Parts: sequence; structure tokens; C-alpha cells
Amino acid sequence: MAKYRGRSVTLNKPFRTSGERKKFGVYVKNKKTGNVQVVRFGDPNMTIKKNNPARQKSFLARHGATLKRMRAKGRQVNLQPVFWALKSWRKGFDV
Repeated sequence: MAKYRGRSVTLNKPFRTSGERKKFGVYVKNKKTGNVQVVRFGDPNMTIKKNNPARQKSFLARHGATLKRMRAKGRQVNLQPVFWALKSWRKGFDV
């Protein structure tokens, strides 16, 4: 448990947002500053069809290069929305 704006939150556990511009959010600790941040990801107007293997393969291939670029730039990957979007398309991810 960590504190975010005065309340206790669970880190690295995605949740659905309501009334936001993004579909999901996750609380992540920034290693550089030590602060807890919210990373929002996902289009609220689209459905995730990860049960279709062709769509899953296409999505992961399309966005995997973006994640590699973030790692190459030395950025903290779990602060990037693409990291959580890719994780949400893997099997066994429930929100």
C-alpha cells in the first residue's frame, strides 16, 4: 500500500476508471522521485478483443517496438502507458 493524495492505494494493480478520458488506470511509484503517480491508458470507446488471436498478435507486434524505444531512451518503463496497454493484452490479465 502506498499513499496518493492522502489516501491508500495499491501499486501496480490496474483498475477501470469512470468518467475519465482513458479506460484504465494504475498507480505506479516513480523510482526517480519516490512519488506515486497515476498512469492512464486505453481508449474508452473501444473494446479489447484480446480473445481473437489474430488481433492480439497484431496489437503486440504493433506496440512492442514502442516499448523497446522507451527502454532504449532509459525511461522507467512502468510509467509509460504503452507498458500497461501491452500487459493488458496478454493472457491472464483481468480488470
